[in-house]
Amino acid sequence: MTQRLSPATVGMLAAAPLLWAGNAVVGRLVHTLVPPLTLNFIRWALAFAILLPLAHGVLRPGSPVWPHWRRFALLGLLGVGCYNALQYLALQTSTPLNVTLVGAGLPVWMLAIGALFFGAPVTRRHVLGAVLSIAGVAVVLSRGEWGQLAALRLVPGDLYMVLATMCWAFYSWLLSRTSEPASVRGHWAAFLMAQMVFGLAWSGAFAGAEWAVAPRHVEWGWPLAAALAFIAVGPAVLAYRCWGVGVQRAGPAVAGFFINLTPLFAAVLSAAFLGEVPHLYHAVAFALIVGGIVASSRR
Repeated sequence: MTQRLSPATVGMLAAAPLLWAGNAVVGRLVHTLVPPLTLNFIRWALAFAILLPLAHGVLRPGSPVWPHWRRFALLGLLGVGCYNALQYLALQTSTPLNVTLVGAGLPVWMLAIGALFFGAPVTRRHVLGAVLSIAGVAVVLSRGEWGQLAALRLVPGDLYMVLATMCWAFYSWLLSRTSEPASVRGHWAAFLMAQMVFGLAWSGAFAGAEWAVAPRHVEWGWPLAAALAFIAVGPAVLAYRCWGVGVQRAGPAVAGFFINLTPLFAAVLSAAFLGEVPHLYHAVAFALIVGGIVASSRR
């Protein structure tokens, strides 16, 4: 259910897109150094090692996770095994502009999947919020010139991103349905580890299939090592922690609108690290996206 947003909840839901914006930038930078599905597997293997000291009890034979293994296997498939693997795969053939534009459809998928599969009502304020939020993203992507949107052409990578966005919408709705023991749900590291242990198996299987179909060379070095360290700690562990808490507090429908902050954060990161100066349309887009969040969360 949609709840009134508190500053702490806003901070949680904003931190995840910030880290995921960095993940998209880094994923594009290293796409020639490592295959996409292999990158996803290595990322989660490192995240698994980071969480192991905090949540090793989840792996014990008597852990309360195992009676609910089907739920955690599904969460691991959607949130760990599929979403980022499909995003990294999309960046092999699609431009960041197209990938971000396709990902901007998440609020619509959140509303549609919630209505079709979870019985969630869609109100006029949700529709208004979706329109404002997507309009804000379109302003960023078009750089204030609408003709650039008309010039976009879909490639296979865009279709991968559509699948990734659908996976994430299902994952977010499943997070809001609590059926596991409180001892697992109440401990963020244990809850993420419960998903990760299955997600790592899924991503490992996908990476194995990738090498079986088309083996590629991994170019090890400091650039790849630094990239792996960032995506394992930030976008994997910290962002999933923030997103899980935010979805529980605000509800999946409202939380979905915060994803559209990702392209704005990407613009800020570009200004910080690439020397690109922000423009007026960035401010306009920010106002539209925030307006969509406010409109969707009002009672």
